Order: sequence, then C-alpha cells, then structure tokens
Amino acid sequence: MDHLQQAKKWARRLRKQRSVRRRLRLAAGGRPRLSVFRSSKHIAAQVIDDAAGRTLAAASTYEKDLEAQLTGKKKSEQAEQVGALLAQRARAAGVEQVVFDRGDYRYHGRVRALADAARKGGLKF
Repeated sequence: MDHLQQAKKWARRLRKQRSVRRRLRLAAGGRPRLSVFRSSKHIAAQVIDDAAGRTLAAASTYEKDLEAQLTGKKKSEQAEQVGALLAQRARAAGVEQVVFDRGDYRYHGRVRALADAARKGGLKF
C-alpha cells in the first residue's frame, strides 16, 4: 500500500469517526461519552467528559493487574471483563448515564461484548 492509499484510508476513518461523534454530540444532552478503541489484540474504553475535557474512568486489556484474569480467554471474553471493570470504575466516579461512542468500529463482536458488559455493570446508554 503506497502513501497515497494509506492517507486516503486514514481520511476515510477520520470522516467516519467525526460523523459518529457529531451525531453523539446532538444526542448527548450533557452526558459523558464512553469511547472504545479496538486493536487486533487489545481493547480499551474510557468515559470522557467532553465539556471539562477530562477522562472520568478508563479500563483496558493493557493493564497489568488484569493480565492474570485475561490469560487464556478469547478476545470477546476479555472485552466483557474490560466493560464490567469500566462500569464499576465509572459508577465509583459518579457516572450512571453515558452515550456510546463506537468510533468507526461496527457494533459487533468485541465492541458489542464490551457495551453489553458495561450495561450489566449498571451504566445506562
């Protein structure tokens, strides 16, 4: 893949992300945003207060304390654990309602598993 193709690919991703976030801003009504990042091996999520510009809670498979719990599990199961941990941390920070920002990822597989676990953990979106 040459540089021009790669630049077009990134521009397309950014356009998609901005489109999703634009719709979220209109529907948010002051609620924090639960943002998801997914790579080929890991998944991370954070609850962001866009008005104040700060992260209220975060969880990911990168964390060393989760490493023992995640070993030997499938990526969807790991995403469920991250979602449950994020919900626990967000509720401890006083957050109960969020808007879900899937970025340019489809609501499918690991992203959906994380969202469902966060809902079970008590977050409403």
